Amino acid sequence: IISDTEIATSLNFPLKRSDISHTYELPKIKRKIEIRPPKPALDIVEPEPTLRSDDYEDILKIIEMLIVAMERSPKTFSKLREEELRDFILVYLNGNFDGSATGETFNESGKTDILIRFKGKNIFIAECKFWRGPKVLLKSIDQLLSYISWRDTKTALIIFNKSKNFSQTLKGIEENIPKHDNYLRSLPNSSTSHFKFIFHHKD
Repeated sequence: IISDTEIATSLNFPLKRSDISHTYELPKIKRKIEIRPPKPALDIVEPEPTLRSDDYEDILKIIEMLIVAMERSPKTFSKLREEELRDFILVYLNGNFDGSATGETFNESGKTDILIRFKGKNIFIAECKFWRGPKVLLKSIDQLLSYISWRDTKTALIIFNKSKNFSQTLKGIEENIPKHDNYLRSLPNSSTSHFKFIFHHKD
């Protein structure tokens, strides 16, 4: 009963959205994150923060827009290291979202993480990696899964590619991810370079 109630009282973590700019300039007005905790059915159950699916998709879309901007300026971005490319993403995300609940929205944790936290709990985690073949790809998934608990349901792996054969890289991603031990199934792709998969937690 407690387990079911935890799910039933899951706390949506809505991001107040404005129209995403068709350019790549940061919007002047940040979106506000509003938290309205529901009252749990049982006193012993504390609502868990969760990120709504449409907000999750918005985050991924904003990252994708920035990546397109990077692709259009290859001379500028091709010289940057993984951490520097990640920092560009952090700046862009912070320009689009404002964490009114905490001051930890889209802060980096450790070396490569991009995350949203609420009350000390992660509700979105992303890892940035360069494409270095299938083995590194599968290890990157292991790393991402090691950061999350069973309650975390929305993550992202951002892969930078310096290979001239980009189509082969995309093929390598799509063909090798199903080989991971925690892979469950594939979901419809939203673009030619955006893949979606369902994994089960390592524990």
